[in-house]
Amino acid sequence: MKLAMIGLGKMGLNLSLNLKDHEVDVVGFDVSEEARMNANRKGMQTEDSLEKLLRVFDKQKVVMLSTPAGEITNTLVKELCEKLNPGDILIDSGNSYFKDSLENYERAKKKEIGFLDCGTSGGMDGARNGACLMIGGDKEIFQQVEGVFEKLGCEKGYLYTGRAGSGHYLKMVHNGIEYGMMQAIGEGFDILQASDFEFDFEEVASIWNHGSVIRSWLMELAEESFVKDPKLDNIKGVVDASGEGKWTIEEALRLNIPVPAIASALFARNTTKIDDSFSAKVVATMRHGFGGHDVSEK
Repeated sequence: MKLAMIGLGKMGLNLSLNLKDHEVDVVGFDVSEEARMNANRKGMQTEDSLEKLLRVFDKQKVVMLSTPAGEITNTLVKELCEKLNPGDILIDSGNSYFKDSLENYERAKKKEIGFLDCGTSGGMDGARNGACLMIGGDKEIFQQVEGVFEKLGCEKGYLYTGRAGSGHYLKMVHNGIEYGMMQAIGEGFDILQASDFEFDFEEVASIWNHGSVIRSWLMELAEESFVKDPKLDNIKGVVDASGEGKWTIEEALRLNIPVPAIASALFARNTTKIDDSFSAKVVATMRHGFGGHDVSEK
């Protein structure tokens, strides 16, 4: 099997290397020469233009996008719909807004190009070693490339979610839940930081991750961060939001579903822009741990 990967950043490169480990012939492209060179050093074949990338196929083209949500991805889909042939398949594995994915599906369908929206969870480690994948689109298109998701996913790590848009919709709600979970962990450590007791946060995170009700990968990431920086003195308590939490809240409002924990978590992130809180530092370092998201260093 041959697959083209567009976007060779933190996720795209790791997805590509994962596929290569499973004997998929992956050829990559990124607008960044540095990203292409980094991929080359790791044994990947790359091309320096979309035209050259698409010429590596001698039959049906399967193209996966791992690019920033919004204008960049949507523009790429428009361009690819003009360059791909009927019967080719386009997979968006990024964090696109599900309504954008619905529009991109319709755009591709008019050209008789298959389009799948794939929500990808598990961060960089998951992309490299086994991700959690949520895939929406026409079932017959999914079945043609199901082997790709089987190779990329961890054990029981992929799900066909139904019609177009459902994969990114499910990932959106997943990320909303993630906001609330991380905020609760951060606030818990904030209380410990302010208390009269002298807690070792590395040890606290470790014990909470051994048999406790709140054990999780997020707690493991918190522990790893406290090993490196016991009081997180070297980063600012600033937490960015990728947009998925906001989209989840907007959808909840449309459906008249109360989501106070997710909404509060998003507002707390917005507050970090003006308040250097310890809970924000904990959340920021967890995001860096699973997704390589930037932290603001002091």
